[in-house]
Amino acid sequence: MNKQDLEALESGDESKAKPVLDNFIEKHSQTFDLQFLTTSGQWTRIWNALFVYLKSPTSSIHMQCLATLRICSRDKTYINDCLQDEQLDSLLNVANIGAKNYKAVNSVQIEALKCLCNLVFQSTKCQEMCLRNASIEGIVNRLKTYKEQMTEYEIYYFDMKLLFLITALNENVRTKVRDDYHGLTYLVETLDVIMRSNDTKELFDKEVDLINEVLKVLFNLTVRNPTTVSTEEEEESSFNRLAIVMHELILCRTRSKEKLNELRTNIINLLTSIPTACYTELIQQIPDEASNVKHFEGYNTEAIDILIEYMREKFEGNREKLSQYEILSPVLTDLVKCVKCSAVMRRYIRSVILPPLREVSKRPEEGNELRNHLCKLLTNPATQLADLSAELLFVLCKENVGRMIKYTGYGNAAGLFANRGLLAGRSNPIADYSSDSEDSDTEEYKQIQDKINPVLGCYEPPHANPLDGMSDEQKEYEAMKLVQLMDKLNRSGVVKPCKIGPDGRPEPVDHILELQEEIPEQQRAHKRKSANVPKRKS
Repeated sequence: MNKQDLEALESGDESKAKPVLDNFIEKHSQTFDLQFLTTSGQWTRIWNALFVYLKSPTSSIHMQCLATLRICSRDKTYINDCLQDEQLDSLLNVANIGAKNYKAVNSVQIEALKCLCNLVFQSTKCQEMCLRNASIEGIVNRLKTYKEQMTEYEIYYFDMKLLFLITALNENVRTKVRDDYHGLTYLVETLDVIMRSNDTKELFDKEVDLINEVLKVLFNLTVRNPTTVSTEEEEESSFNRLAIVMHELILCRTRSKEKLNELRTNIINLLTSIPTACYTELIQQIPDEASNVKHFEGYNTEAIDILIEYMREKFEGNREKLSQYEILSPVLTDLVKCVKCSAVMRRYIRSVILPPLREVSKRPEEGNELRNHLCKLLTNPATQLADLSAELLFVLCKENVGRMIKYTGYGNAAGLFANRGLLAGRSNPIADYSSDSEDSDTEEYKQIQDKINPVLGCYEPPHANPLDGMSDEQKEYEAMKLVQLMDKLNRSGVVKPCKIGPDGRPEPVDHILELQEEIPEQQRAHKRKSANVPKRKS
């Protein structure tokens, strides 16, 4: 702005300010670098002048002031210094969520909400102000009226965007929304109302957009430290109700695949923060005559199928290892909770992910089946992702070491065994699993079982013994050479040889020759296992 424009804006005369603001908006609607305002000192003068008009409920240029303010709020240089409580209150009033109610038209309310979103995102001072002003209470109060004013999707959409930003950036606000204003209950009711109003179960795009924002707010409110989660009956009831709504919502259709993927991604993210016990709501018993519904052991498994197929799509479509954790972690967490929550879900997911083995000519991590993808993750450098995959597979194997080796190979599962003290092969499941009747081997697997390399987890064709043709002296020489090389690596710190300790975990050795002490015990253990294996009938 030039000097005359600034003077016109600061005059307080709406007739002079309006053309200045119209010109500024037209020229800078797509401008995001505002250094020309901040370095010249104009930004502060424009900011203060705008609020002169916004404080007046009868001003006719609220829309122009808000659009200008939204542009100015793209730069956070002076926001913390300039923002005052009464200025923020003015914006809340124009948005109709303040202590006073200006009854502004929809477009003005929406523009005010956009400004508030920018300010909350840019300003730590604004985030702190939201703890003591009328913003949170105003949004929750308007949320209570959603059923009566369902047509105003855009207003509620930006309400939820604003509430998402406030709760994402300030942990104290989450407690206030959740506990003081019972936000969890009202947000779940809003989701329920949206779905009940749509008889076709095919959501419109605007409905999906609003639902996604509600789901993101719910995620902020439910992500809590497990040690501090309340066990109050009201909260337990809210989580159960939320799980029921999530089950219904995940079965809904949308007008486009892109919207469907966005919706399911947010549902899956939210499910990660729901207590494991509530996952029973994801499957429902169905009557015997309901032959048109896919079922397993009398339960509808559509929701579980969606989780599994979502994971399959992410495995097949994701080639960037850097983003694997963010993409796969939520759905893996959900499936781990499923298999831990219900024996029916565990058996069903096992039938899809770990069906009876038929193809054992390839390593477990080779191929495009779900078992192959999960086995690849076991050695992923992102340890959190590897742990989730290991946890899922281990529970599907009923925490049985032998069965885990069968499906993944000892080499892939060694990290899990080391962490749990199971390197010695002992199984010590905490959960009370059902009988082994579901673990039936195929004829193809039985025919080649004794030729499978347990470390690789696949059939290994016979190969020549490299020691054949060597004299005893040559064998001893090669063995000592190997010991010396390993000792050199140990001394230089490249590797640290370990033996299996009494707790089943790796235990460092001081010298490589200590590993010899393990050999007699390993031989005795092998003989004991061999003696217990029944001989096959010819």
